[in-house]
Amino acid sequence: MIASLRGKPVAWTPEGLVLDVGGVGYLVHATPRAFARADGVPEVTLPTYLAVREDALQLYGFADADERELFVHLLAVNGIGPKVALTIVSGSRPADLRKAILLEDTKRFEAIPGIGKKTAQRVVLELKEKLGGASDAAAPGSPDLVARDALVELGYTPFDAERALATTDPDMPPEERVRQALRHAA
Repeated sequence: MIASLRGKPVAWTPEGLVLDVGGVGYLVHATPRAFARADGVPEVTLPTYLAVREDALQLYGFADADERELFVHLLAVNGIGPKVALTIVSGSRPADLRKAILLEDTKRFEAIPGIGKKTAQRVVLELKEKLGGASDAAAPGSPDLVARDALVELGYTPFDAERALATTDPDMPPEERVRQALRHAA
């Protein structure tokens, strides 16, 4: 298992980030936060996951251990493969996804391309027990949900609203997070 890579970011492609590690270029399918960590630095260390299939070995890279841990938990859900798990982890911060699971917010997962109602229900059902003690769940009406719902009211899909809010400061009031997300989108 390749648990992490430290190397020089040398290329950003539609398939992923290429890290030069000792003269070998590794293609890493990465989350947006991992891409951001690698941008403009001479060297970066990324937690990784090596997915082994019959016909391919694929590396997935993450900004931090929390992203990687959630990715691995998602892989345990029936019907979730590495590409869909990466899409889920890419859309929101791990803490926000854990809150959605603990609050049984299946709509958040249904809005993600590649996930239908039944798969979203499986994600919540199968991961709620595993993540039960590992997160401080937001109460219904929490600032995170208020901000997301406000963006949905403005025409965003729940998935796009989550992605937009991931670029904002989570400690700010919901209305200011919405303003920041709208400014960033403009």
